[in-house]
Amino acid sequence: MQIAQPLRISFALMLLSGFAAAACAQTARPVTLARTPPMGWNSWNYFAQRVTDADVRAAADAMVANGMRDAGYIYVNIDDSWEGTRDAEGVLHSNNKFPDMKALADYVHSKGLKLGIYSSPGAKTCAKYEGSLGHEAQDAKTYAEWGIDFLKYDLCSYGDVLRKEGHGDVAAAFPLQKQAYRKMHDALVATGRPIVYSLCQYGMNSVWEWGPEVGGNLWRTTGDIKDTYERMSLIGFAQAGLAKYAGPGQWNDPDMLEVGNGGMNGDEYRTHMSLWAMLAAPLLAGNDLSKMTPETLAILENRDAIAIDQDPLGIQGDRLSAVGPLEIWSKPLSDGSKAVALFNRGELEIPMTLKMSDVSLETSVQLHDVWGDKDITVLNGTYIAVVPKHGVVFLRIRNNSHSNVQ
Repeated sequence: MQIAQPLRISFALMLLSGFAAAACAQTARPVTLARTPPMGWNSWNYFAQRVTDADVRAAADAMVANGMRDAGYIYVNIDDSWEGTRDAEGVLHSNNKFPDMKALADYVHSKGLKLGIYSSPGAKTCAKYEGSLGHEAQDAKTYAEWGIDFLKYDLCSYGDVLRKEGHGDVAAAFPLQKQAYRKMHDALVATGRPIVYSLCQYGMNSVWEWGPEVGGNLWRTTGDIKDTYERMSLIGFAQAGLAKYAGPGQWNDPDMLEVGNGGMNGDEYRTHMSLWAMLAAPLLAGNDLSKMTPETLAILENRDAIAIDQDPLGIQGDRLSAVGPLEIWSKPLSDGSKAVALFNRGELEIPMTLKMSDVSLETSVQLHDVWGDKDITVLNGTYIAVVPKHGVVFLRIRNNSHSNVQ
């Protein structure tokens, strides 16, 4: 299959024009989609290639029954392995696990939810199903006709194109990568249907700097997450310094949630949820929604954690301090309060001290403990909390000199 635009233009000129376009996009682009980080569910972390139409319907049913929809989880996203073959006209059809994608979208929509789907700019997806290379406009039209609301676009086999065109140097072919992502964005826009556009290319080439330029509403900043504390914490805490690239309509994405999949304990999952909320990250659950424990559901539906993630100010939190395994992160919120998280990445529980002056707050403040669901008044400008191993104390703090001590 031929590539639509061979590398005939100098990379330097293309990069220069790209930077100019990015600057324009940052200042002029209207925010019509993903004004807050998208929330929902994705099939991959639990079902992987086993996912079926029935699984997706069951997830939608569960999101309504267990309160997730009402808590803000709206997108029901099918990841890789739904794809079938193309007909004589090149139209892509779903495989026998998904006998009628339009009917599935109608069902999900009837629940007050939205349906997401997955593809790749390459000829094949990561799981070796049919990709969109050479069929971008055709596939976008198909998605719109089905009623799709969200597209995750995963680099996958397009890396082979980049290596070929860059003569083995993927970085040299970077302009082609941007073209490929822009091409699908333009195809989605041309359909007239609002479809949230999720770039998945694992954070290469500092995607946070050019994601808005190619139309992304969110972009993966890391490789894949795993259901372990080590992997979750590695990619989550590595988001420090990326706050300036996030905002309404454009979000850094450290990958999907693993809460409830069994590889971490409760303290670690609360750290996971707290960190993602501080990062204004998309909250896409990745567990089996039909088999959740009360603890898992309580973590995913914590109203204060969700409110911090979804705060309309749209500012991503950042690290204030790191001393050994102890980190303090802060995030300004639209009502003038601040979210503050005390993280203990160490192997023993340990007391942590928060000075209100370190987060630009007055001596007298009102704290709300997100996971403890309790209010605490601090009058002397210092708060000390014992934080469990791999755990977090997650706070929403407002200046309140007239609070009563509790």
